Amino acid sequence: MALRRFLKHSQRSGYVLPISVVSVATVGSSGMWLNYKNNSKTIKSNWSSLGAVRFGRAFFSAAFVALDYKFSLFGLDRTTEKYTEVKSKVHLRCAKRLYNLCCNNGGVFIKAGQHVGALDYLLPTEYVETMKVLHNDAPCSELEDIKKVVEEDLGSKANEMFVGFSEKPVGTASLAQVHHATLKDGRSVAVKVQHPYVKAYSDVDMKTIDFLLRTASRIFPEFELLWLSEEMQEKLPIELDFLQEGRSAEKASKLLGHFKFLKIPKVHWDLSSTRVLTMEYCEGGRVDDAKYMKQHGINVNKVTQDLGKMYSEMIFVHGFVHCDPHPGNVLVRKTPQDKHEIVLLDHGLYQDLTDEFRINYANFWQSIMAADIDGIKKYSTALGAGDMYGLFACMLTARSWDTVTTGIDKVAQTAEEQEEIQKNVSMYIPEISSILNSIPRQMLLLLKTNDLLRSIEFALHSQKSASSFISMSKCCVRALGENERRQCNGWFCSLKVGIRQQARLLAISVYEVYTWLITTAVYRWISRRTLMSQIIS
Repeated sequence: MALRRFLKHSQRSGYVLPISVVSVATVGSSGMWLNYKNNSKTIKSNWSSLGAVRFGRAFFSAAFVALDYKFSLFGLDRTTEKYTEVKSKVHLRCAKRLYNLCCNNGGVFIKAGQHVGALDYLLPTEYVETMKVLHNDAPCSELEDIKKVVEEDLGSKANEMFVGFSEKPVGTASLAQVHHATLKDGRSVAVKVQHPYVKAYSDVDMKTIDFLLRTASRIFPEFELLWLSEEMQEKLPIELDFLQEGRSAEKASKLLGHFKFLKIPKVHWDLSSTRVLTMEYCEGGRVDDAKYMKQHGINVNKVTQDLGKMYSEMIFVHGFVHCDPHPGNVLVRKTPQDKHEIVLLDHGLYQDLTDEFRINYANFWQSIMAADIDGIKKYSTALGAGDMYGLFACMLTARSWDTVTTGIDKVAQTAEEQEEIQKNVSMYIPEISSILNSIPRQMLLLLKTNDLLRSIEFALHSQKSASSFISMSKCCVRALGENERRQCNGWFCSLKVGIRQQARLLAISVYEVYTWLITTAVYRWISRRTLMSQIIS
C-alpha cells in the first residue's frame, strides 16, 4: 500500500512510470546505472533517476537491512559476548548495503550518508567509518552535463566565459562538484556546479528517506531516527540555492574578518546563479593532512587551536555557524609572511542560533568546564535533554562521565577512555536516539560540527590544550555579558555588567599567561633551581 501511494505521488509529480513494481525490484538491486571509469563513480543521466526506480532501490535495501537485524539477532541473549559480536557484524553488513544505496541513488542519499559519517561517538563505529568515505568519494557528473548546467544558468557556453575549464573536477560532493577555471583576465576561479538532476528528484528522495525512517521506527521502536529526516528537509532547500551560499560566505567573512589566519574565498556574482557558484580559487592542503603540514612547516597544534577559536566565536558570540567543516572543506597553507592560513570552503550549510539557545548553550559549556553538576543538570534540561543530562554531557564532550565530573580540562584523554566511550555508544543507542529526537534542531548540526572538528584533531594527533578551553571560556563570557547588558534598563547597570565581564576576561587572561609560563624553559629552570636549593638545604 505504501509503495502504491508513493507511485501515485510520483505520477502526480510528473514522473512517467512505464514499469512494474517487479521491474523496480529487479533493476533496483543492480548497479547498471553507474559507469565506473578510472575507479571513480560517474553519474549517468538515464531512466534510473525516475522516482519509482530510486524508491524501489531504497525500499528493498532497507527491507534487507531490517530482515538482517531481525533474523541475525533473533534468540540471542543481549548480555553475552556472542550477541555483541554478531551485532557488530550485522552493523557492518548493513552499513555497507546502505553505503551502496547512497552511491547508487546519489544526491540527497549521499548527503544523508555524510551526515551519519560525521556522528562519531553518537552512532555505531561500523556505520560512521563506512559512511565517512562519502566525504571524499562522492560520484561525479559527466563534463558535458556540467557544462550544460553552466550554459542554462549563466546564458553562455563555458568556453565563452572561461579560457580554461578543467575536464575533471577538483572536488566532488553530494549535491555538486567543483571545477578549476581561468577567467579571461587570467584570474583562477573555482566553479561549483550542481549535479544536473539533484534538484529534480530531491523532493522524491526526501519523501523516500522520510518514509523509510518512519517505517524503521515502527519496526525498531528503540531506534528513533526521524531527527535525520526532519533536519534534512529543513536544510536541503537552502543548500540547493547557491546564491544563498554566496551570501553566507560574505556574511561569515564580515563577522570573522578580524581573524588574520582565516581566508574565505570571494564570490564572483556575475558568474553565479542558484545552481552555479563561482568563487576565488584557493590552493592548500587538507586540514587533516599531517604530512602536508610537516612538509610546509605548519604547526598542527596551532591550526587546531585556531579552528577552535574561530568556531567558539561563531557559536557563542555570533550564533552563525558553518556546519560542514569536514577535512575537504577546510584547507591550510603557508602565506608569503611565513604564517599559516586556514581556508574555509563550502558555505552552503550554516545554522542560525536563537539568542535563547546560544545563551543556554554557553551556560552549559561554562558548567562543563567548571565541573558544575547542578549547572549541567539545569542547562541540559533547558536544551531538551531532560533527565539524561549525564549522557548528553558525554555526547557533547566525547568524554566519560568520570572525566566530566572531574573537569575535562584537567584530565588528558587516554586510549582506555576512548574505548570505553565507543563501547557505551553501542550500549546506549536507544537513549542517544531519544536525545537526538528531543533536543532542538539547532543542536543537531552543532553535534555534527563538534564531531567533525574532533575527527580533524584525531587525524592530526592533536589533543585539546588549555588554550582551546581558554578561547571557549572567553567567548562564553562575552556572550553571557552581552546578554546581561541587553537586559539592563540604564547606564549604571550596563557599566556594572561591563566591569564584571572585563574582570572575568582579565582573570582568564591571567590564567592563560600562567599556563604559558609553566611551559617555558625559564619556568623549568627556576623549578629545577628551587628543587636543588631545597635538596641542598
